[in-house]
Amino acid sequence: MTAVSTAVSTALVIGGGIAGPVTAMALRRAGIEATLYEAYDRGAEGVGGTLTIAPNGLAALRAVGAEEAVRGVGQPVAHTVVRDGAGRRIGELAGLPDLPPSQAMWRSQLYGAVRDRALAAGIRTEYGRRLVGVEEHPGGVTARFADGGSASADILVGADGIRSVVRSLIDPAAPGPRHVPLLNFGGLADVAVPAGRQASYFVFGRRAFLGYWVQPDGRTAWFCNVPHAEPTTSAQARRVPAAEWLSRLGELFTGEEPGRELVRHTSPENLVALGTVEIMPSVPHWHRGRMVLVGDSVHAPSPSSGQGASLAAESAVQLARCLRDLPGVPAAFDAYVRLRRDRVERVAARASRTNSSKTLGPFAVTMMRLMMPLATRTFLAPERALGPEQRHHVDWDEPVTA
Repeated sequence: MTAVSTAVSTALVIGGGIAGPVTAMALRRAGIEATLYEAYDRGAEGVGGTLTIAPNGLAALRAVGAEEAVRGVGQPVAHTVVRDGAGRRIGELAGLPDLPPSQAMWRSQLYGAVRDRALAAGIRTEYGRRLVGVEEHPGGVTARFADGGSASADILVGADGIRSVVRSLIDPAAPGPRHVPLLNFGGLADVAVPAGRQASYFVFGRRAFLGYWVQPDGRTAWFCNVPHAEPTTSAQARRVPAAEWLSRLGELFTGEEPGRELVRHTSPENLVALGTVEIMPSVPHWHRGRMVLVGDSVHAPSPSSGQGASLAAESAVQLARCLRDLPGVPAAFDAYVRLRRDRVERVAARASRTNSSKTLGPFAVTMMRLMMPLATRTFLAPERALGPEQRHHVDWDEPVTA
């Protein structure tokens, strides 16, 4: 094991969501004392919809001792059944048989698991600390917060999400998030619809895309994407009463099962309106001086990728490895970008193509049904479709070289 670099011994991690705690744990393992600073005055309990942790994400979480905690809140998903709105089977997308299955869960469950692991590892989190400015000096960096306080360390890591303040401080001309014309909803239905064991389901309906899986408690977790041209933030979506959204979704799924059944058995308090899907375009500058970005602040692929949280965990571990092994901040940050940029942008490009398929018309869905048997033997074969992403493994013990 390479000795800890003497260049960095302390870090400020801005953002206490998913990427922040994982980054802090990775830095701690690399011998760097990290403290989390969260803008809100409380944690993210109950926030967000559903997501999936892929095998590569589980491997990254293993490096920081959080894999088992995340497995404990997840549900294994070994394959995905694809159907059309009339319930007709289009095909099946199998997982890689020699890798552990992906884990489906609610974002709040993932947050709770990594937060608790970070707390157990001795990571301190300060809430209500909204970053407003940064001052760099030869010996380190000082963060200024809206409450008038400050904190200093050797480096500052921006894990503050898709509307990252740190990203704008690194590069005032950096791009912001881009909207995808799909309204995104998550729901929990008080009913178990017919489903196979360790299976998730994708349904290409006439007017909306639906995904779901049945939980062990007999309820069904679901999400849907509805074509919607006008950019809509999550705050704007929440201004519409949940009961009204459910009424609209019920109309979209008229004559389609299980969509209609899931909407009918979802109470307003169990519906999450997330606004239109947001993604990050390519970010030119991932770091400047003693500041660097991880997670959604620098790479946020569409949820269609099934890789957002997994990529965030990978980046956290890679950043810690680079700081551990390379002398000096510029060299470590440069190596980190070299190890990550191509991979995350390839995943984002693949997810963008998947988004396009969610707005297919009836004719295209019919063609998909006809072509699926051939596709699953060729370009959608598990090894070709999933191998490059899910077999990726960040080896903690392998030294990083410049």
